[in-house]
Amino acid sequence: MSTVDFALATVFALTVAGASSQVLAGEGPLKPYKDDLFSGFSVLESSDGGDFEIIDYQEMRDINGRDQVPERRVKSRYVSMGVKRHQVNETLKLGDRRIDVSRVGPERNAAFTVIFIHGRGGDRRLGVNDHSFGGNFNRLKNIAVMNGGTYYSPSVASFDANGTADTAALIRFASEQSGGKPVLLACASMGGIICSGISRDSEAVRHLGGMALLGGPPDTGFDGTAAAKRRVPLYLTHGSADSVYPAEAQVSVYKALHASGYPVRMSIFNTGGHGTPIRMADWRGVLNFLLSAG
Repeated sequence: MSTVDFALATVFALTVAGASSQVLAGEGPLKPYKDDLFSGFSVLESSDGGDFEIIDYQEMRDINGRDQVPERRVKSRYVSMGVKRHQVNETLKLGDRRIDVSRVGPERNAAFTVIFIHGRGGDRRLGVNDHSFGGNFNRLKNIAVMNGGTYYSPSVASFDANGTADTAALIRFASEQSGGKPVLLACASMGGIICSGISRDSEAVRHLGGMALLGGPPDTGFDGTAAAKRRVPLYLTHGSADSVYPAEAQVSVYKALHASGYPVRMSIFNTGGHGTPIRMADWRGVLNFLLSAG
């Protein structure tokens, strides 16, 4: 599916006019939070019973119209800052590993845990930035806290075996702290390399309840991983005009998995670039799918 095809889908899509994006994905255990602002996107095309969607994205509306200062500070109605009372920075000592994290929510007995892995050039601050990315991380933090969950944003020192091992240790720790409740891993951009590594770590996968990729590299060998063997639910989001990891390759991964009956869902943001999924992913829809499909 080429970028031209995605653009044509705007006009020729098989869709219900005015349909709300990710409505089916939004069904699940997590309560709504600012859904009118973050979940009301129009669906340009929907197939596979709603598992595959092409979503209307417009830069002038979704960046300039949403931000007080474009790409730097979202308008105040998109955020609720009281959640910062539940946020701490800490260094976890997990065996011989030390991992710097920002944690939002309780240290123990979380109903579920979300771990967000940043891309190149980021650190733990990126995943708890309240005002950039259209307020999307502030929404994620609020969704976690209001539903009894815990959210971790770690600093990943390297996108290799060491970074994967750090993340695996954090996944096991989160599972132990919550008494075995679901641990969900979300990886953005180059952070997808960590998701790929974790999917091949059979011990880490034992503690993993779901995985999401936001504009990450396609893993053409995912169907042979430990995660696939355990049928860990997978949610893919991508911009149709991503110049770093072309959308067509990720769509091919989705199609192959879906054709085999795998629990996978994909949202494409029409005309969106590499960073669009970080701003536009409907976190409640993503998490509800992962929590419900397992």
